[in-house]
Amino acid sequence: MIRRAFIAALMSAAALPAHGQSARYELDNSLRERAKWRSFGNKDWITGDPVERARSGRTRVTTYELTHVAGNTPVARLKSLIALAEAGPKGYDAVHVGARTKTPKPPTQLSLGQILAWIKRTPGQPHAIGRYQFIPSTLRVLIRRAGLPANTRFSPQVQDVFADLLLADAGLQKFQSGHMSRKRFMNNLAKIWAGLPTSSGKSHYDGYAGNRATLTRAYFDARMREFFPS
Repeated sequence: MIRRAFIAALMSAAALPAHGQSARYELDNSLRERAKWRSFGNKDWITGDPVERARSGRTRVTTYELTHVAGNTPVARLKSLIALAEAGPKGYDAVHVGARTKTPKPPTQLSLGQILAWIKRTPGQPHAIGRYQFIPSTLRVLIRRAGLPANTRFSPQVQDVFADLLLADAGLQKFQSGHMSRKRFMNNLAKIWAGLPTSSGKSHYDGYAGNRATLTRAYFDARMREFFPS
């Protein structure tokens, strides 16, 4: 019964309606749990940070390409862009670089219950986790909304389901149907993911607890026009 419900949740997630007010993105938690971008543990963190590359004038450096992990559809490519801004090369197994006590196993090998238990027993540190860097308050809401039991593995598929719910909250359906502007949709995304820039070029949470955009607005806009040309 649990397996059938889980599969149904995965298959139907993309069709779920937007719940603009149902998920609470708790700013206070976000500000406490985010740390200054350092390419999530990479020694040459400037290489993975478009803002620092631009400032330093380093144009011929290797960066992390947009991987089509979940497919090559516009939405899949958007999720890869979000992952580039948020998780760095560790992707689905990323744990916030500021977490002193990491998860006992890679996140994709843990159940949702085990991840929540890790959060509970390691207070006072950032806990953003996974390809989309879910913070605890958001993660708990998403688990309830998806109706997933505690023994569900935090798999790439589950993480993508959660990301789809957040994209719905940002207005993906309205944007794709032409009832929301690209600018507004991008700004909505930036209110959910601190690594994405608003139309000002800065993170919606810029200056709080070290937050800043990890992509330039020009890069963000160019990719969005590429993914959603019409």
